[in-house]
Amino acid sequence: MPSCDPLLSVKNLVCSRPEGDPIFSNVSFVVNEGDICVLRARSGAGKTTLLKCLAHLNLYQGTVEYRGKQPKSYGVPIYRTHVQYIPQRPSLLPSTPRDFLETLSEFHARRKQGHVDLQHAVDVASAWGVDEELWDRAWNTLSGGEAQRLALAIGFGLHSAEILLLDEPTSALDLDTSAKVEDTLIEEVKNPDTMLKAIVWITHSEEQALRVGNRFLHLSASGIDEEATPTNGA
Repeated sequence: MPSCDPLLSVKNLVCSRPEGDPIFSNVSFVVNEGDICVLRARSGAGKTTLLKCLAHLNLYQGTVEYRGKQPKSYGVPIYRTHVQYIPQRPSLLPSTPRDFLETLSEFHARRKQGHVDLQHAVDVASAWGVDEELWDRAWNTLSGGEAQRLALAIGFGLHSAEILLLDEPTSALDLDTSAKVEDTLIEEVKNPDTMLKAIVWITHSEEQALRVGNRFLHLSASGIDEEATPTNGA
């Protein structure tokens, strides 16, 4: 049975620009087991910034709690393996996808959690149409769709994340491949026996939002509202 307590609790979150004016403020919401929360907002409203705050990659004011504890209570590196951000443009990463996968698997925070099955990430990518030889090519030589699928396969395939924070993870994919990725992630969240319990998902596609989401959050400068269905706009 899913826990009655939220997986992630966000209270009065504020994130400001370097000059001091807020990008957003008063952001409060929870993420529960089984949630796929679609995050919507106008362009420039701070969707990516919010995901980075949730992953403890940006400075913020307010409180983020994972299973009732703040990130520093776990140790931030361990927290980030459980609440994991996957960027929209992974091609900026150095070296090759295989090197990146092996480097991540060696992090102390992951080793503390036991054996890391690298082959699973390779198998996931293969199911999404990625040839194995692409694992040994430099990130900056891959197409946008290849890089997106590999980055997502790494983050998902390492089997440590209970919450994935996805920043337009299929924006470079065709409809058929996007559907394969969506189906994999949705089924994983639905399965009570798997590690992944919830997703916060940024998408600019109204159709994708309706396919994947069971909750719809709209971010503005003054806070966040939950909607019955997604609204028009970026």
